[in-house]
Amino acid sequence: QVRLVESGGDSVQAGGSLRLSCAASGVSGGTYSRFSLGWFRQPPGKERDGVVSIDSDGQASYADSVKGRFTVSRDNAKNTGYLEMNSLEPEDTAMYYCAASIVTLSWWARLRESYYNYWGQGTQVTVSS
Repeated sequence: QVRLVESGGDSVQAGGSLRLSCAASGVSGGTYSRFSLGWFRQPPGKERDGVVSIDSDGQASYADSVKGRFTVSRDNAKNTGYLEMNSLEPEDTAMYYCAASIVTLSWWARLRESYYNYWGQGTQVTVSS
């Protein structure tokens, strides 16, 4: 059973930075390296949206709202994905979830949650003005 666990969420002031981690267990390193990884967020009272994804080749796709501020990466040796968030804004306040897809996703599917098979429980990010 694949399990994803996010960490690193916190409360910060606008302009600050955070680094989220997503550790995977129950999967071999070879299998994990083939996963597509996604980060999604759900602001209070709103739907969950895709933020960024990274495929097995390291190709990343970003939502327009975070381009230039967020950076996704992965360490397949550690079965862990990362989301570096800089220049945080109050609008970034949300529960952040990581997800994994067992297949390589076409560009149009990378930020759509229905294409992901495994999900973490989320980590809260709160940005105050």
